[in-house]
Amino acid sequence: MKRQITLLTTAVFILLVVAALGGAFFVVNEAQQVIITQFGKPVGEPIFTPGLKVKVPFIQKANYFDKRFLEWDGEPNEVPTKDKRFIFVDTYARWRITDPLLFFQRLRDERGAQSRLDDILDGETRNTIAKHDLIEVVRSTNREFEVSSAIDREAMRQITAGRVVLEKEVLDNASARTEVLGIEILDFQFKRTNYAEKDRPKVYERMISERQRIAEEYRSEGAGEAARILGDKDRDLKEITSEAYRQSQEIKGKADAEAADIYASAYNRDPDFYRFLKTMEVYTTTMDEETILMLSTDGEFLKYLVRDR
Repeated sequence: MKRQITLLTTAVFILLVVAALGGAFFVVNEAQQVIITQFGKPVGEPIFTPGLKVKVPFIQKANYFDKRFLEWDGEPNEVPTKDKRFIFVDTYARWRITDPLLFFQRLRDERGAQSRLDDILDGETRNTIAKHDLIEVVRSTNREFEVSSAIDREAMRQITAGRVVLEKEVLDNASARTEVLGIEILDFQFKRTNYAEKDRPKVYERMISERQRIAEEYRSEGAGEAARILGDKDRDLKEITSEAYRQSQEIKGKADAEAADIYASAYNRDPDFYRFLKTMEVYTTTMDEETILMLSTDGEFLKYLVRDR
């Protein structure tokens, strides 16, 4: 019995030693940094290098924090601009833990950091947008582009800051507040901006009416251009017709003159030949298949209808 008790005691001791040794070692990988706490309070320096590390088992605890870039995705918020426009702004940022000891003391973990970033970045976003007009949030440069409507002419107004400058302003102001938290904000972006839900129907109606006005302007310009083209066509057609008529009359005149010359020449040679031609013309214009003529045998009109007279 005594031997069994001794063996049992030895086994328990060995298990306790193994457990103690197992709790004394921990591994840190390349993407991690560690703070050792003893009874909830940090002890020693933060551990940044990867490898196998040692701590006091049962008493001390290894708290792991990520070295890598972390993502913050803000909730869309309704924000007023300087020119009293209400817009929804959806934002995005990247951050990292630069001082794990300070981070642990102020925020404890990433969940606490995300909650604190919500307050800081959302607040700075609201403050920055409230100091600028809507056009400054939308535009990023003063590039030239074609003006097609009154809305576009408003967009053509020169900006003094622009979206990129506003993003940097939010980043700088937020970074100044996060230094004491042991974190660094690496980048901040306006992911999406849009009008407030209640204002969108009015905006869409204004856009539709504006586009309809532009369409009417194009139709009016097209109708005016069509009228001009039709007028030019009618003028050109009249000019061509007039010129063609003039040329045809000249040709007819020349032909009549030449015919008259021929007739005169023929008449001078044989007066009966000219009389014969004119009589044939009269026949064709005065008679057809149903014409009935009553002529005397000695009339001039009948002379060429009789074979032998």
